[in-house]
Amino acid sequence: MPIKRASFKDLRKSNRRHLRNIAIRSELHSHSKKVEGLIAAKKSDEAKTALKTFISKLDKAASKGIIHKNAASRKASRLTKRISGLSKA
Repeated sequence: MPIKRASFKDLRKSNRRHLRNIAIRSELHSHSKKVEGLIAAKKSDEAKTALKTFISKLDKAASKGIIHKNAASRKASRLTKRISGLSKA
């Protein structure tokens, strides 16, 4: 346990940030699964709108450092590629 008051404050801050980061990651996971489900159901129009909101949430999380920017870009790119393949088929 920390001894100084500032250390206690840092501990409280890190716990709050940790909980917020977990919540945001969970939300990203839920949106990802929603988009993948729409792709599997071959609903391209709904998948495109869901992907748009998912990408905006990914970018926001990447800008805040919750996930790495390259990971966000990779996830967005792969889902976009799958949706565009769905449109062609």
